[in-house]
Amino acid sequence: MKIIFNENGYTKEECLRFKPVIYSNTIQSMLAILQAMTRLQISFENTNRRKDAEVVLSHAEIESNHEILPEIVGKAIQALWNDNGVQACFLRSREYQLNDSAAYYLNSLDRLIEYDYIPTQQDVLRTRVKTTGIVETTFTLK
Repeated sequence: MKIIFNENGYTKEECLRFKPVIYSNTIQSMLAILQAMTRLQISFENTNRRKDAEVVLSHAEIESNHEILPEIVGKAIQALWNDNGVQACFLRSREYQLNDSAAYYLNSLDRLIEYDYIPTQQDVLRTRVKTTGIVETTFTLK
């Protein structure tokens, strides 16, 4: 990781380039939980959360290559994450595949949905991207 070798870490511009990945990771995490709730037969504590789930499911295609997280989607994910049924499903995440940074991003939704959100070094470190190649970075050690 770049932060380990370079004490300055990522620049603001580099961090901003990770926003689409962070939003994608967040949406994909909630989608995985919602799918697992169906499979594990876990219900929402608040039945109004079904509408929020529909919002997230209907906007699933926005999960990649977007610089902003639409407010309606961010608020829906936030409401879902606060539901005890969703939390119960999250506690059973060993029974399905869930990104290891899911809790980090879902617990950070207040920051992530802000209009002027700038990813932190920690936000960048927790991103998960499927790799299909090799990226080479040269470091000079003293």
